Amino acid sequence: MSICFCDIIMKAERVIAYIDGFNLYFGLKEKGWRRYYWLNVKSLCQSLLKSPQHLVNVKYFTSRITSPPDKRKRQSTFLEVLNTIEGIELYFGKYQVTPYICEQCGHPNDIPEEKMTDVQIATELVSDAYQNKYDTAFIISADRDLVPSIEKIRSKPLDKRAVIVFPPMRTNDDLRGVANAYIHITESELKKSLLPPEITKIGGYVLKCPIEWQGNPG
Repeated sequence: MSICFCDIIMKAERVIAYIDGFNLYFGLKEKGWRRYYWLNVKSLCQSLLKSPQHLVNVKYFTSRITSPPDKRKRQSTFLEVLNTIEGIELYFGKYQVTPYICEQCGHPNDIPEEKMTDVQIATELVSDAYQNKYDTAFIISADRDLVPSIEKIRSKPLDKRAVIVFPPMRTNDDLRGVANAYIHITESELKKSLLPPEITKIGGYVLKCPIEWQGNPG
């Protein structure tokens, strides 16, 4: 009996990955894994696939920071790199600094806060489900605010699968409770998903991994 290649493709389980960029970044930071900041997030998602899953898109959610300048430059370089990778879409929220006065010493501080990422992820999750763009969602985050949207995509008539992918140093019981499955990102998967030290854009401009991220042991 002959097998039609088209039939095999039709039976493949379509996956869209939704990445909470700051949740992933701060997980790596808390773990002391700065050397993995220069990360090909599409390759990371591909490393998590199980047969017959097929990655159709990666949606990366973040906010552009405004200071300090050196940190802003490193983030901009990384986002430029992600823009060169086919199959990655970037979504931006807001990054704001909230003044804060220490109750103990009275010293003024600025508390950075990232806004709108959870709302944007929830919106894309549900919108893509209604448009039948995926069968399974990989959700790389530990933000419990995503629970209602996950419950929505898993309910009828959508019946989509949700796999929570916890960044390093991140976990959440509520998310585990509403997902079909959950996994934790391992160092082995991160090692296999690093970007090359230099990326050449169309036109010849070279993007380089920041020195501060190169081979840093912690």
